[in-house]
Amino acid sequence: MAAMLLMSGPAPCDAAGTPDELIALPIVSVVLPDGDAQSTPPPGQDTVAPTPPAPQTAPPAPQATSGATEPAPQESAPEDEIVVSARPRPPREDPLQEVNLKTYAVVQTADKLVVAPAAKAYSKILPSFLRAGLRHFFNNLNEPVVFLNFLLQHKIGKAFETVGRFGINSTLGVAGVVDVAKKKPFKLPKRRNSFANTLGFYGVKPGPFLFLPLVGPTTVRDLVGLSVDKLLLPSTVGKPFNRVWYTLPATIIGTLDDRVQFADKLQSFRDSPDPYAASRASYLQSRQAEIDALHVHGHHKRKPEAESDTPATPPPSDGAK
Repeated sequence: MAAMLLMSGPAPCDAAGTPDELIALPIVSVVLPDGDAQSTPPPGQDTVAPTPPAPQTAPPAPQATSGATEPAPQESAPEDEIVVSARPRPPREDPLQEVNLKTYAVVQTADKLVVAPAAKAYSKILPSFLRAGLRHFFNNLNEPVVFLNFLLQHKIGKAFETVGRFGINSTLGVAGVVDVAKKKPFKLPKRRNSFANTLGFYGVKPGPFLFLPLVGPTTVRDLVGLSVDKLLLPSTVGKPFNRVWYTLPATIIGTLDDRVQFADKLQSFRDSPDPYAASRASYLQSRQAEIDALHVHGHHKRKPEAESDTPATPPPSDGAK
């Protein structure tokens, strides 16, 4: 009985451990005797001696042929690309961003739970003309601060206009409840000014941006200026500006009134992709615009500080000053 033997040498393996090709060696035909046959073959029959196997050598490296395709190499990211998941550096004007973000979150929570509902109730209880009267009353009490800062900025004309506004509204305007001075025949517009503006006028930089409870968005320069403005009347005039029964209601009313006026603006910040960054950018840009307006001479350009009775910048997110 003849048997066909197929001998193969070891083949190179791919990454999965399977041979890429099979290397065939010569086929050897061997005549095996039957179990009952004698040891010598019958006459006339030749015995084919088995061909000795070829010596095994190291298999050649597989070469690509026209009919075979090599497996595509697995895609991998370039070695020189590094994915960084850390938080980006805070902007130059806000080096304390991490702390400010935490304060901002707390203030937003307090606004949603307390300030916003209180402001909504305030707007429903008091009609608009009463709210405007209270706003004019407190603005009129701030006119001496505006007057002093215009003097410090060498703007004598605006300083005397502020004195005129204060005198007219304090008398004809019933202690400032009605803004008579801005109407004909006086036409004295309300202007804002502060010691923070005076510092900026003389080149003092704003310093790091801050977001503080009860203050909201501010800078180091503006925080110092606000403190000086708040202490001016209590330290020079005294009563009632240094009494709690005046300062507490004045602060609460001012907070609620500001929250009502700037509800739409604050909501636009919250609807933006980054509410904190939008609030910061709006505050810093508007403050810089007020400082720049102090260096504008002549009447051919608009003066942002005289456009309206309300400040150009939104109040803090909790409405506090």
